[in-house]
Amino acid sequence: MVAKLVELVREAAAQARLVARGYPSGCSADALPWSVIKRFDDDVRGHVERDPRIEDGRDQVLIAAVNLAEAAPGEEAEAPERERLVKAINDLEWVTLSRGIANRAAAASGYGEAGARLRDGATRA
Repeated sequence: MVAKLVELVREAAAQARLVARGYPSGCSADALPWSVIKRFDDDVRGHVERDPRIEDGRDQVLIAAVNLAEAAPGEEAEAPERERLVKAINDLEWVTLSRGIANRAAAASGYGEAGARLRDGATRA
């Protein structure tokens, strides 16, 4: 059962959304992309099989975070970029849960059997 890994994906996405919604108070523009993706990289990325769709989703989060960091200061300029970042985070969460496969590192950590699909351990919230 990969329920723990599914939980880690959801927690990483929730943390990323908090950072995105809290910017600019929480970190510098240079640090924003890495702050947003940190939990995903630390807790999830090394526990799922490499998949180009997941990697593309991760890249989209980083790009959206850079765009938010580079947006002109002010609510009007930042709002669309913040929405794009939250959408990219949501998309990364979805693709990881729907396409992700636990790897050997996940199995060694007790997150389920290697080869198990994350969607099999996901329940609707």
